[in-house]
Amino acid sequence: MIEFKDVNFTYQNAKNDAGIHDINLTIPQGQVVLLCGVSGCGKTTLTRVINGLVPHFYEGMLSGEITVCGKKVPNCELHELAPFVGSVFQNPKSQFYTVQTDTEIVFACENVGMERSLIYKNFEYAVKDLSVSHLLGKSLFSLSGGEKQKIACASVAALQPPIIVMDEPSSNLDTRTISELRSIIQIWKSKGKTVVIAEHRLYWLMDLVDRVVYMKSGRIQLDTSIENFRKLSSDELHHLGLRASSAFEAAESAKNFGYNGWLELENLRFSYNDSGKNEALNIEHLKLPKGAVIGVLGHNGAGKTTLGRCLCGLEKKMKGVVRLDGQLLDRKQRIKLSYVVMQDVNHQLFTESVWDEVLLSMEKSDAAQEQKEGHAMEILNWLGLIEYKEMHPMSLSGGQKQRVAIASALASDKELLVYDEPTSGLDYHHMLDVAYTVREMKMLNKLQFIITHDSELVTHCCDYIMFIDDGIVRICDPLGSELNKKVQTFFELHSNK
Repeated sequence: MIEFKDVNFTYQNAKNDAGIHDINLTIPQGQVVLLCGVSGCGKTTLTRVINGLVPHFYEGMLSGEITVCGKKVPNCELHELAPFVGSVFQNPKSQFYTVQTDTEIVFACENVGMERSLIYKNFEYAVKDLSVSHLLGKSLFSLSGGEKQKIACASVAALQPPIIVMDEPSSNLDTRTISELRSIIQIWKSKGKTVVIAEHRLYWLMDLVDRVVYMKSGRIQLDTSIENFRKLSSDELHHLGLRASSAFEAAESAKNFGYNGWLELENLRFSYNDSGKNEALNIEHLKLPKGAVIGVLGHNGAGKTTLGRCLCGLEKKMKGVVRLDGQLLDRKQRIKLSYVVMQDVNHQLFTESVWDEVLLSMEKSDAAQEQKEGHAMEILNWLGLIEYKEMHPMSLSGGQKQRVAIASALASDKELLVYDEPTSGLDYHHMLDVAYTVREMKMLNKLQFIITHDSELVTHCCDYIMFIDDGIVRICDPLGSELNKKVQTFFELHSNK
């Protein structure tokens, strides 16, 4: 089904030998395989070779033999491979071709010339099995990150290819949606499809995959059965840079309740339509301490990202009152005081190097250039980015880009920082780097919001927890024993289904 013989690939103009090296791998039909390893280890590149994006889209030096469904990948055009290999990318927006959910689901089927009656049949199959009927008829631009990921999966399911490659498919999904994603992969598996999943979150795959391939520096270091992989302890997984194999793993977090100042929200309302109906946010009163690291939890579409955008002044139609230390802040003032790290960081990377990207956030600072550069080096060191200092941000892996965006946020020296899924695509060690850096910012009395589905990040750096459901804040309290139990329940609720 899939066979690699002595395969090497190095990206064009890559400065750190980025790519894959000496790959010998055979994946038989019907096998579900997990590709894991630290950020930048070569997982994504391996999936790109399988679906033909390497070498037909991403240029570089390729050698060796790659066979997929009997076809020699380097000799096939992308359209020849499309009916055989379906792809779900880490950023679903990068694979959308239309603006409506319905048309996106059937686009791939239409593109390969499938008969209309079969398109309708496959459409109904995908909608039912992925539970996306409530998303039909909607604009893709109105969906949350997790909802976009579900539509991307549905578009692949509708095509029904024999091979499916998935790059960090759970990165923006809550536990409930991950459970639904796992169910569809189980259906694919029962139908004999081959599924290759590059992933950092391990817990949801432990009872699903047949085999685990661990990569490091572009090479396969371990190729083993899931039975053997399950025997690894949490400490052994963390030593390899891998996430926990359970949905929730408690960790000691530095707590500090000596807060100095408050952010207050009153009668905050926001709706995406002009009628004001179907409010995306409805917050009567909320008082949040400066210096806190607030974990914002909730299912996909609950209003978490909308809240972050409203706090930072990015939504013009927001109604309500925002005060910081008793001072009323209008939208322009909030924009000036805030910095948001978006779910899709590609929208906020502008310069030619990582170094310039971080310095760009300090442009309006009155500090001397020497001080700016010293602070930039400190931040890059915190986040493990020193070695990428001179590289173009867009040449980095998804997880590395994420850390560059976080570095820019920290360099900006804003009072209010909003991180929207900041550890999406990050391995265990780099997640700890982010958690450490966020805790360091507490010392500067910053108010930090972390919108996340990452239980390990929550337990390592959050001291306040906010639960949002249907645009309403249900809970907002400092972490304690009772709230810890609720957080654990939230992350474990759907993990074992």
